[in-house]
Amino acid sequence: MNPKEIKELIELLVEKDIAEFEMERGDVKLHIKRGDRSPQVLQVATSTVPVAMPVAPLASPIAAPTQVAPEVPKPPAASPAPESDSDLHIVKSPIVGTFYEAASPGAPPFVAVGDTVTEGQVLCIIEAMKLMNEIEADASGEIVKRFVSNGSPVEYGMALFGIRKK
Repeated sequence: MNPKEIKELIELLVEKDIAEFEMERGDVKLHIKRGDRSPQVLQVATSTVPVAMPVAPLASPIAAPTQVAPEVPKPPAASPAPESDSDLHIVKSPIVGTFYEAASPGAPPFVAVGDTVTEGQVLCIIEAMKLMNEIEADASGEIVKRFVSNGSPVEYGMALFGIRKK
């Protein structure tokens, strides 16, 4: 049932002064109830995933369709560095792409947590538009944290590594 059909049905119910109406068509169940002064309810229930159906406001006191959408778990947001890591130098992604810890599959990673790096040393590769971009350390020190896993997409400015300067 599309929004236009629902609107026409509502207009017919208002015109005929019908207070309550229920209909089932396939997997769609429609229940409309209206009254003079009481709160108005229009419910559309389906056995499939609910889809929002906008309905233009009418002159009659009938509410728009109400639907309960299933809660979708939100992906965890990039968490800020804990307070104990406030002294870390964060190496951030200069581009959007895919993070790789090694030059090729099966090769050892450029760096691992615990390694000492020098400024200019390659830390990882970010692939963007079929180009492999080497990301270099912009500070010397010890790698104490890696924020991204191998093969993960990265955004501009996203934290890649935490370096404790020496």
